Amino acid sequence: MRIEHIDLYVVELRLNHTFQASTHGAGTLRHVVVRAVAEGLVGWGEAPTPVDPYYTGETTDTVWSVLHDFLAPAVLGRSWDTVEEFIGLYSRVKANNFARSGIEMAAWNLLATATGRSLPELLGGAARDTVESGVSLGMDRDLGRLCETVQRHVDQGYRRVKLKIGPGADVSVLEAVRDRFPTLPLMVDANCAYTLRDVTHLQQLDAFDLMMIEQPLAWDDLTEHAELQRSLRTPLCLDESLNSAKRTRRALELGSCRVVNIKPARLGGLLEAKLAHDACVAAGVPVWCGGMHDFGISRAANIALSALPGFTLPGDNSGSDKYFDRDIVTPETRAKDGLIAVPLQPVPYEVDMDFLAARTRRHARLTANR
Repeated sequence: MRIEHIDLYVVELRLNHTFQASTHGAGTLRHVVVRAVAEGLVGWGEAPTPVDPYYTGETTDTVWSVLHDFLAPAVLGRSWDTVEEFIGLYSRVKANNFARSGIEMAAWNLLATATGRSLPELLGGAARDTVESGVSLGMDRDLGRLCETVQRHVDQGYRRVKLKIGPGADVSVLEAVRDRFPTLPLMVDANCAYTLRDVTHLQQLDAFDLMMIEQPLAWDDLTEHAELQRSLRTPLCLDESLNSAKRTRRALELGSCRVVNIKPARLGGLLEAKLAHDACVAAGVPVWCGGMHDFGISRAANIALSALPGFTLPGDNSGSDKYFDRDIVTPETRAKDGLIAVPLQPVPYEVDMDFLAARTRRHARLTANR
């Protein structure tokens, strides 16, 4: 297969509700969308990066730059038959995982279209027809309103609730939510807000029967998480700290966590995410698929990945209607009673080109040298 041209778009969508975590917030998203054309076929990718550098360091602008100046030129006009070969074309590019995931997703999309096989099939075969969906809720100082938000999503059938927490907004939040929802599957996400000096404080969270505490310590740490895990009954889950399958294996060896959040964008693409999944399965560690307020392209890929057998916990990939008045694809992802159907078509959506154009804030076309 040979890619003849690539279109890059910065697409802006506004969230229905502003989302606040311990380190950052979001109201308007700007993701880079990739459209690759090869031999008459079209493949779509998406890099669902934040606009600011407060998650793993990448931003919309850095993703654009790396895609435009390095990744797209590396693959244009070059022949490849497998995703492994495709990735090899830009293997000199280090880090920049969100950018890498955007262009790799387009390659998977092209391969699915060319072979007539679904993405779950290409990834190794779906273990289920539906995946369980959880919901991730931002911080809200009004605890009564937060509980009403939780109730609304419980009524919609979501299978677990994740709450964002941080110093000064943790124990009191959980006391309020647990008092109203004593049996609700519940987890919390700190987004690196604590240090080992907070061990005694974090031990208070053991009282709330949580599924897990996600990424309480530094974004690049493994060893201190292992020390903290030995001090807690509640399982720790790592997110930001795991940017490769190799690093995932190391975290499991150290005992840094008992649960793993797998995000293809954070890991550099679906292939690396599959390798991380396989490492967790081999170690007997449960995984779930995190989200980045993905638009429909990335969201569909996450759902396909979540059909693999190791994804035994509800993920963050809830229905797109929870986030946006309108997505850039049709049909949009929907959760029914907390379940999302696994896509069986090679490409389970169409990109609404008129709406994409209306929401595009930057565009460039790169063409292969002939």
